[in-house]
Amino acid sequence: MDDIGLGMVFVELNGEQREIPQGLNVKSLLAWMGTDASRVAVELNRQIVQKGEWEQRIVEAGAEVEVVMFVGGGKS
Repeated sequence: MDDIGLGMVFVELNGEQREIPQGLNVKSLLAWMGTDASRVAVELNRQIVQKGEWEQRIVEAGAEVEVVMFVGGGKS
């Protein structure tokens, strides 16, 4: 992640254009968003990214990212 801090890039995040720091991987993107990584699933460019791959998958300019949060509740 040596590229972090070199600038900003635009991505589509949950259907909206957002500017994020360049060089973020999926895990660091979630941290940047302030998202509880234990309760989400991530899709990058229409492919599910397994949690074990989060540190290797870089979110590049123009990427489409969907972060889906799991919600508990309901009747037992």
